[in-house]
Amino acid sequence: MEPQREWFEKDYYEVLGVAENASAKEITKEYRTLARELHPDANPDNARAEERFKEVSAAYDVLGDEEKRSAYDEVRRLGQMAGAFGGAGGPGGPAGGFNVGFDDIGDLLGGLFGRGRRGGGAPPGAPRQERGADLEADLHLDFEDAVRGLETTIHLTSDAPCSTCSGTGSAPGSAPSRCGQCDGTGVLDDNQGLFSLSRPCPGCSGRGSVVTDPCTTCRGTGVERRPRDVRVRIPAGVKEGQKIRLKGRGGPGRVGGPPGDLFVRVHVDAHPLFGRAGDDLTITVPVTFAEAALGADIRVPTLDGDAVTIRIPPGTRPGRTFRVKGRGAGGDLLATIDVTVPEELTEQQRAAVEALAAASTGSPRDHLGV
Repeated sequence: MEPQREWFEKDYYEVLGVAENASAKEITKEYRTLARELHPDANPDNARAEERFKEVSAAYDVLGDEEKRSAYDEVRRLGQMAGAFGGAGGPGGPAGGFNVGFDDIGDLLGGLFGRGRRGGGAPPGAPRQERGADLEADLHLDFEDAVRGLETTIHLTSDAPCSTCSGTGSAPGSAPSRCGQCDGTGVLDDNQGLFSLSRPCPGCSGRGSVVTDPCTTCRGTGVERRPRDVRVRIPAGVKEGQKIRLKGRGGPGRVGGPPGDLFVRVHVDAHPLFGRAGDDLTITVPVTFAEAALGADIRVPTLDGDAVTIRIPPGTRPGRTFRVKGRGAGGDLLATIDVTVPEELTEQQRAAVEALAAASTGSPRDHLGV
């Protein structure tokens, strides 16, 4: 969780009109009251109310979250301490011997909230760990596989720990040396009186060590690009464009840092008969004019390979949809009727249609008035 610059400038307790020791229930109650009063729907064309609504929402976003509220309170406490010494973030302004900028707050809060510039949870003085990069891969699935789910293998080429040096970056038989500039800590401390602020060592980029005899395979980077196979379980009902996160299967971390994640983007091939509507499957079922007019029992295929019978009543119009329970992709099968019109008629068919037309009364266009 990164502290926001606004946390120095805004008193969210004052914005919501609650005490600093207010309970979570009291904060939520006051927020809901203000939100109802200030909501844009209740105050059309009222710019001031809209601005207050945004302020109240921002305040509750922080104070309504236990972890964010704890961090916010700590930032305010540090800001008050800085102000007492004439530092930035307090009433004393930037003048004086204490100057804490916003970017330094990450260092000040790093130990308190289990993160920092050396890597999450690392003790002061430890080399800076680097999380591996997140990677993306595309996976194309058959329609049926997307509906039912499966376990498959993704083939990709990406960064991986060097096979020669096992990720150390040093040639076999050697090892990285301790950085002389930071004495292996990966950070340089800048004493500011009350606080000691840290920054990554420029000599080793915060790693705490330097490679003096680089590996010829990875040229000292500790990583190399090579093909690898990743097994992935695709859940049933996955949809086009959906991303599946594989934690820890991305790029390798540095200096003992955790690997990144692999995000698999799913692409689903079209099916010649079926479509998707959420968890339902859809299918268009052609019927003859006689079946639509007189009613009929018709057979409809399912994705399972068998068929079901649905009864269409007399006078069924094109576009009417019938639902077959439990035969979808976790939902139902939706069969939509399409009445087909023959492009050519035999003499017998033409005579029958002409007889029907002669026996018909009125016109379906009478209501148009033309």
